[in-house]
Amino acid sequence: MSNAPIGIFDSGVGGLTVARAILDQLPNESTVYIGDTARGPYGPRSLAEVRDFSLETLDFLVDQGVKALVIACNTASAAMLRDARERYSVPVIEVIQPAVRRAVAATRTGKVGVIGTRATIDSKAYLDAFAAAPQLKISSIACPLFVEYVERGETSGDAITKVAREYLQPMIDAEVDTLVLGCTHYPLLTGVISYVMGNDVSLVSSAEETAKDLYRVLVENSLLRGPSSTPASHKFLSTGDSKAFEVLARRFLGPEVGSVQHQVL
Repeated sequence: MSNAPIGIFDSGVGGLTVARAILDQLPNESTVYIGDTARGPYGPRSLAEVRDFSLETLDFLVDQGVKALVIACNTASAAMLRDARERYSVPVIEVIQPAVRRAVAATRTGKVGVIGTRATIDSKAYLDAFAAAPQLKISSIACPLFVEYVERGETSGDAITKVAREYLQPMIDAEVDTLVLGCTHYPLLTGVISYVMGNDVSLVSSAEETAKDLYRVLVENSLLRGPSSTPASHKFLSTGDSKAFEVLARRFLGPEVGSVQHQVL
């Protein structure tokens, strides 16, 4: 079982930030990544829809024989994490708690901001996760257009800068010193978000912390794959336009992305 791949799921290309961290921190592990681009982005959808789509996609990954599931999507984590952990016998790792732990450790003033999709913010999943640190003041806002820009590959320029200024002004007004990027697409906008927020604000991405969580879970369950004469393999699937996904995936993740296969669920 330790030689089986890790299944990674997102509504689109945002989860590639998590996949990149996993490849860097666990270089011996094979992965299967699926982006549900035919039905993404999930942010504007109801949590009930997101739950159904997510479980259908995770069912597919489990059928592929993965040894662990990584929900590399904040909206999906908010909608169905408990369902997934009850449904599957393999470990399920998500992205919200790791980001929250990092933010609690990083803040100096106790003023923390969270940005995410409409569904993630409305779910209050981050507010629930921060409840264990009642001394912090949490501000949260939805930034729905960010995902659309990333999915088009527009991660810099005047248009996205203007949108970022409008979205992030409440965070500047709240004087947050730590900002949680509560969507795995948002780290791909780190440049513009950091530019608008200023150098004194720490940006927290869940990608690195999620990969650390995955490492810990694999060790605890004796599932870690050690060095092998057979190199790790990485498979990328998209439920939508595989060629468009391939272009963005290579740009955002790197040369590990070979051809992207179209997958019907």
